[in-house]
Amino acid sequence: MMSSWIRELAEPKKAACANDPRLVWGNQETIWTLSWHAMTAQPSPRTVALAKPKQDFGKNQCRSLFLYSCGRESTIWERPLLTDFGLPSDRLLKLSESKKYQAAYLQQRPRQSPEWPISAAALSYKASPRILELARPKALHPEFLLAREVSKLAQEAIASPRTLELARAKRLHPDYVPLRDAEWPVTKAAKHTVATPRLVELAQPCRRPPMGSAQFNPDAFTVKETAKKATCSPRIQELARPIKR
Repeated sequence: MMSSWIRELAEPKKAACANDPRLVWGNQETIWTLSWHAMTAQPSPRTVALAKPKQDFGKNQCRSLFLYSCGRESTIWERPLLTDFGLPSDRLLKLSESKKYQAAYLQQRPRQSPEWPISAAALSYKASPRILELARPKALHPEFLLAREVSKLAQEAIASPRTLELARAKRLHPDYVPLRDAEWPVTKAAKHTVATPRLVELAQPCRRPPMGSAQFNPDAFTVKETAKKATCSPRIQELARPIKR
């Protein structure tokens, strides 16, 4: 049963357009025939505007290709005359035009001026005592001085032993061990060590049958009867429980 299923999956997928007589390589025909509505459709003004080619502003400039370019893709332009700086080019005039608003935006605009009119109620409103209290600037402390002079006694003061002790930086514990570097030299004993037979046995990779023979074995993925009747130990049941958070 499994071998027939494998043979069925091994067959290549049939192309959908392999037997289509309409597809001919090298012609200008489309893969799918265009509908009558698509052929008679009229483009929108936006599509017509986007279909226009970009205007070339450098077509009137007569410069030889790669003039003294020394292998560059762009030409080296000559310095224009000072009289040419008096009048801007057509490109600069077009870029200097301001952006125009769309007609739909102007129709939906709530007001023509960016300044909002103030209502008569707002002009004649009287502030409450709470607003007047919050509008007052924060007052400085009565004892606040802009520039305090350090007294002569403070300049000649001598710190007490307690102040000197508190001024010291915090020291590390005598038994503190700094972090180990990411790279450290290998010891001579580690270089000349010999692995035990147990380490050699654990270092061997797990041996599995090759995939070339496993795919033709119908019993490769069957569960053994002993595994079906196995009973998990209390330790496995304890490890299988989800973590409680």
